[in-house]
Amino acid sequence: MKITLYLEVISSWCYWAEPAWADLKARYEGRAEFGWKIALMDASGFPVSREQCEWFYRRSGTGLRSSFMLNSDWYEEGVSEYPAPNFVAEAAKDFGIIDDRARLAIAHAALREGKKVARWEVSAEVAARATSLDAAKLLARARSPEVEARARATTAEFHALQVTQRPTFLLENAIGDRAVFSGLANAIPIAATIDAMLADAAAVASYTVHFGGPPPK
Repeated sequence: MKITLYLEVISSWCYWAEPAWADLKARYEGRAEFGWKIALMDASGFPVSREQCEWFYRRSGTGLRSSFMLNSDWYEEGVSEYPAPNFVAEAAKDFGIIDDRARLAIAHAALREGKKVARWEVSAEVAARATSLDAAKLLARARSPEVEARARATTAEFHALQVTQRPTFLLENAIGDRAVFSGLANAIPIAATIDAMLADAAAVASYTVHFGGPPPK
């Protein structure tokens, strides 16, 4: 079983979905492979003003019964894309940081502390501190054409799923079944689907043990 999370590092809704992601990883440890990929947002996905940003934060925060409000100080007027936080998180993979530490640190710095993570040095310093990497080396790698190409390729993968909301969870089992959950921040329906897909794969495996594969054409 493979579960892929498509996200924008500083998306507030991706931030709210992190507990669901952690729950799924703990629940299916050893039974599923987990990984995340960048799905960059463009201008259509970002607020047009700090006031609008805070309106979205109030709506999502109250909807999820959060005890705190997200911080909008990270917002940069006139910026339509935020490559720095995303590319820095992606670059950390090239130094062996394939878990969530780098991107979670950047998201926390932006959405809870209001740090200006659109600035390359800020994102690199935050991620380096969280992962014990060298900030200068991480920054250099983040600004490389290879990392940008990877991030834009996974963004294209996201769009090929014909969804618009981040986070998006892509579930794939061993017998070729796929399920996509786009925009959900709740683990319960995703876990139910994972259980069903694991059960279907196990049923096929059991049948194959008893009766072998399909007859030749």
